[in-house]
Amino acid sequence: MSISAKNIGLFAVVFGLILLTGFMQSWNVALGIINMGLISAVMALGVNMQWGYAGLFNIGVMGFVALGGLGAVIVSMPPVNEAWAAGGLRLIFALVAGAATIVAAVFAWKRLPRGAVRTLGMLAILVVGFFVYRGLFDPAVEAIERVNPASTGYLGGLGLPILISWPIGGLLAAGAAWIVGKTALGLRSDYLAIATLGIAEIIIAVLKNEDWLSRGVKNVIGLPRPVPYEIDLQQNENFINWMTTWGYDPVIASSITVKLAYAGLFLVVLLVLLWLAQAALSSPWGRMMRAIRDNETAAEAMGKNVTKRHLQIFIIGSAVCGLAGAMMTTLDGQLTPGSYQPLRFTFLVWVMVIVGGSGNNFGAVLGGFLIWFLWVQVEPVGRWLMDTVTAGLADGSALKAHLVGSAAHMRLLTMGLILLIVLRFSPRGLIPER
Repeated sequence: MSISAKNIGLFAVVFGLILLTGFMQSWNVALGIINMGLISAVMALGVNMQWGYAGLFNIGVMGFVALGGLGAVIVSMPPVNEAWAAGGLRLIFALVAGAATIVAAVFAWKRLPRGAVRTLGMLAILVVGFFVYRGLFDPAVEAIERVNPASTGYLGGLGLPILISWPIGGLLAAGAAWIVGKTALGLRSDYLAIATLGIAEIIIAVLKNEDWLSRGVKNVIGLPRPVPYEIDLQQNENFINWMTTWGYDPVIASSITVKLAYAGLFLVVLLVLLWLAQAALSSPWGRMMRAIRDNETAAEAMGKNVTKRHLQIFIIGSAVCGLAGAMMTTLDGQLTPGSYQPLRFTFLVWVMVIVGGSGNNFGAVLGGFLIWFLWVQVEPVGRWLMDTVTAGLADGSALKAHLVGSAAHMRLLTMGLILLIVLRFSPRGLIPER
């Protein structure tokens, strides 16, 4: 992995801004930016694999991120034994019946001769299977969601360590990407974008409405941590004595220590992914993917299976996004399906990739840190700017109230300006593809 002096300077500027935040505001804010910047960099790497390597226009990023978050719940939350006793087995039988119906319909479509018999046979299987599925599924779900709905009302998870959920979240996203890819990758890029956005909306709608799975909009809280809790550090005599000796407030130091621990875990994941992505990009496989991106017709003429390779990179990139989703849910300590907004945050990840430099893994990482820093800091800076500009106006002035109230919209304005400026003066990004 080689990186030029210019690129080192760009990273130094971004991290210098974060350090300045620590000195001028607080180190908790600075470390919070670093942690979400690391997660954003992982998301940007996943999108960069799809767009920068293969030219796949995926705007359903948040759907795969949400599946990663669901993986954290399924793996790490303790099982709700009362819910399993009330309808867990019936729910499993219902899901098996639904899957068997789809398999039987596909089998009938392939084996029966063409004509009315095949059509009617497949429809009969689907109709009968649907009623069997709903007859098992609906009573099971009602029984599960009646079990203490204020705090549970869902099946829970496996009660395993939270770190195991990170690769599992990636696998869940990869499985969904395989289904989407098998049906949508034959479409043109614009139709693929519409299909992925629709799938993301469906995934998030399921998470919002299927309480038995993820408690819906009631949220799953209290996910276990891979790092100590602040309260435990504050009650640890050795930690208190150590911080007091160095002249630090144990309460503030405990929060900073936890954020540093998260940053260490996230940094290890990012470095491993970056190393793997660089190795893949420099390999014959990476050169083949870029050749397919640049000219699909020529690649097909050379005997490359373009659709198969597109499916491959689509699954890999979505798995990375799912991994980032599991990391983000772990950092938050909760799953909040209502906060996954496909258009808003997918746009943000795409800005990270475009500004950083699509096709360049270091550019994606730089864009992740830079854009997240701006996303966090623009609003308070905009409020300070508006207060300064309107300082001479009377307190009851309508213009002053309007300008101060507009500070909340500075984020989207700044993202648009940054995107336009970079596309005008460095259209290939701050660290362009070599």
